Amino acid sequence: MTEDKKIECCDITEVHEDIVNHVRSKLPEESLLYDLAELFKVFGDSTRVRILVTLFESELCVCDIAEVLGMSQSAISHQLRVLKQGKLVKNRREGKSVFYSLADDHIRTIFQQGFDHIQE
Repeated sequence: MTEDKKIECCDITEVHEDIVNHVRSKLPEESLLYDLAELFKVFGDSTRVRILVTLFESELCVCDIAEVLGMSQSAISHQLRVLKQGKLVKNRREGKSVFYSLADDHIRTIFQQGFDHIQE
């Protein structure tokens, strides 16, 4: 293994009980960590990310999103279902059209933090 890929480890085994106990007391419940991991899985698909970024600009119907992204309405609908289950988008019906928008401003914050991080 090359030096830059090697993970640095302690030379001895010494558990710092006070620090370990403090950190352990601050850990969220396992169910919350699971939900957080599921949220990040939703962000793990580039099509879903593209849909979310599109919705930053405007509320759009499936037809509009498909046109903007050059994809089929079926493919967009499938990904919107996942995004809705993840509570990242919401929708409203207007006549025969269904319009999608971001569920809340947290999504913008998550993306801005992500963009800031990858551009460091």
